[in-house]
Amino acid sequence: MLKTGNLRRALLLSAVLPWLALSAPAPQAQTAGPADPAQPAMLVADQVFITPDRTLVAEGNVEAFQGNIRLRAQKITFDQETGTLQIEGPIRIDQDGDMTILANAAEMDSGLRNGLLTGARMVFEQQLQLASAQMTRVSGRYTQLYKTAVTSCHVCEDGRPPLWQIRAERVTHDQQERQLYFENAQLRVLDVPVFYFPAFRLPDPSLERTSGFLIPSLRSTSNLGTGIKVPYFFTLGPHKDLTLAPYVSSSTRTLDLRYRQAFRNGRIELEGAYTRDDLYPNEDRGYFFGKGRFNLPRDYRFTFDIKTVSDDAYLSDYGLPDLDRLRSRAELVRIRRDSLFLTSLSHYKTLRDSEIQSEIPSGIAEAFYQKRYFPSLTGGELRLTLQGHGHHRSSSLEGNETASNGRDVARLTADLGWRRSWQLGYGALAEAELGAAGDAVRAYDDTFFTEDVTRLTPRGALTFRLPMTRRETSGATQYLEPILQLGWRDEGGGNVVSEESRFIEFDQGNLLSLSRFPSNDAREDGFTLVYGANWARYAPDGWQAYATVGQVLRSDGDPRFTKSSGLGGTTSDILMAGQIKFGERLAISSRGLLNGSLNFSKAELRGEWRTDRAGLSGTYLWLGTDPAEEREKETSELYVTGRYSLNPNWSARARLRYDISDARATRAGLGLAYSNECVTVDLSVSRRYTSTTSVEPTTDFGFTISLSGFSVKSGNKQYRRSCSKT
Repeated sequence: MLKTGNLRRALLLSAVLPWLALSAPAPQAQTAGPADPAQPAMLVADQVFITPDRTLVAEGNVEAFQGNIRLRAQKITFDQETGTLQIEGPIRIDQDGDMTILANAAEMDSGLRNGLLTGARMVFEQQLQLASAQMTRVSGRYTQLYKTAVTSCHVCEDGRPPLWQIRAERVTHDQQERQLYFENAQLRVLDVPVFYFPAFRLPDPSLERTSGFLIPSLRSTSNLGTGIKVPYFFTLGPHKDLTLAPYVSSSTRTLDLRYRQAFRNGRIELEGAYTRDDLYPNEDRGYFFGKGRFNLPRDYRFTFDIKTVSDDAYLSDYGLPDLDRLRSRAELVRIRRDSLFLTSLSHYKTLRDSEIQSEIPSGIAEAFYQKRYFPSLTGGELRLTLQGHGHHRSSSLEGNETASNGRDVARLTADLGWRRSWQLGYGALAEAELGAAGDAVRAYDDTFFTEDVTRLTPRGALTFRLPMTRRETSGATQYLEPILQLGWRDEGGGNVVSEESRFIEFDQGNLLSLSRFPSNDAREDGFTLVYGANWARYAPDGWQAYATVGQVLRSDGDPRFTKSSGLGGTTSDILMAGQIKFGERLAISSRGLLNGSLNFSKAELRGEWRTDRAGLSGTYLWLGTDPAEEREKETSELYVTGRYSLNPNWSARARLRYDISDARATRAGLGLAYSNECVTVDLSVSRRYTSTTSVEPTTDFGFTISLSGFSVKSGNKQYRRSCSKT
């Protein structure tokens, strides 16, 4: 006679193992098999007894556990002779919260691979649910649902239809491939049929990557008309994929593509498009962007970034990144604690009407090496820097005193510098710097700079700081640090080409630099005296403020500094910069150069305010006229972006770029989005008002709609609709 303990074990395994086979993904296996019977298991019920005909019955709050599977039912009956398992509901089977099966009743055979469930529902990721009149388990791998309704929307019990649903005659779930196959399906919106599909396939939410269609989008522009883009995603293995997106409208036929691949030590991403449109009849148009990064032996890292386009207007016409120059660059770098090595090749393509491609430095080669030493004899830090630079123009015209034309330049630099700091009495800090730089410069294809120039530029500086701290009775802390620097640099002789240092920025980052030119083709000369101060205040309630003020005095003026740089003459403009933060919600920062007439030659104001429901950020920029910086009139511009959540489902966004000098907008955009647990709808409109010889003003409309539930959760906050308000 079979012992009760053995019957209980048989009942337990029969009750649990079918659900292991039914719900556990097995992507690596060729066939789905039962779980390991040795895995710890448990059966709990109000009553467990054996009938005279050798049938074991468990009833009343029956729960079976094994591994990550939990089965709950009202009654389970196991017939030892026939090997059949009868389960009475309501039935609920959970696996790690990833998939849940609900049914009214179920019957499984002794092979644990075939079974029938009535009144069944399958729920993926607690979001996508498939409700059917009957569910059948076949071959331990396939689950077939008949007369099925599929939706990720919240379903109300009052009989009202969900926002959208897919009605299908049959749905087959392939557990091994994690795919859903629909037959004779309708897409319904508020129970109104919209589309009919004889057959189609979708991934189940547990599958992270699979081939198939992505979310389509509608785009309408004043130049290209109304069109639709339908992307298709190809998985080419576990580490690479390809996306093709045909874009068709009344004026364009475009094929977008994106290829991605991950390697053991790096990754690449390539994207581009091929276009034939009515804007450039009978011409091939398109673009290609590519980027990648690889970690090489001995701590080297190689990166590349390629950008090219068929014509100047393509990026604007097709809503791609708004760039006025395209930079392609390949770089090899190694960064260690005491050394830095970098070499790169760059190519520039201009999209500006004001520039001629053949007369800009389109090809640039650079090499940089720096080594740090810490000599015990002198203390401090010793830095050795070696640098090479060369740029090439494709023009064959020779340069002269007033025009660069086709001038090419090569430069080699060696720099040796030593610095050390001391702590003096009363908390004062002193820092000394000594060094020298040697340059060898040569110009090609030029009638004015005809000689090779070598120069030696020694330098020295002594800087004093006095950091002070004060604590207020409120608990706030203030910091004040006066700064004084005496510097000297003697730029060697020779008429050197200076093309990289045409635009100079004077800010708190280079206030104490001995040369504020951005490159080595120009260096400051003579004695300088810098004075300034840093101030900060930190309050316990999160209120913070920072400020920097400084000015540079020179023994001799330098005519190479532009009018608006703030560094012209023997006395520079007063540098003023600061920031105020009120916790994490509001931050305002500003920067400006105040000249002797108490006018700003440059000014910038930035602000950001955000809450859980809204956010606003803006930038105001003012630049004075400066012909040397190719600015014939003053620039006064405002850029603002904002967002606002109207309610948990609706949100709006806007952006505006306004040219105050010309009293007109240059760009503007509005967006409106609706999102709930099962659908996301995004509508946007943008307008570019500016025009050039290659780009016309355009208006761009965008529309996308996506049905949630057939992809891995994004992690974004979602809001379910209420049945009382739906």
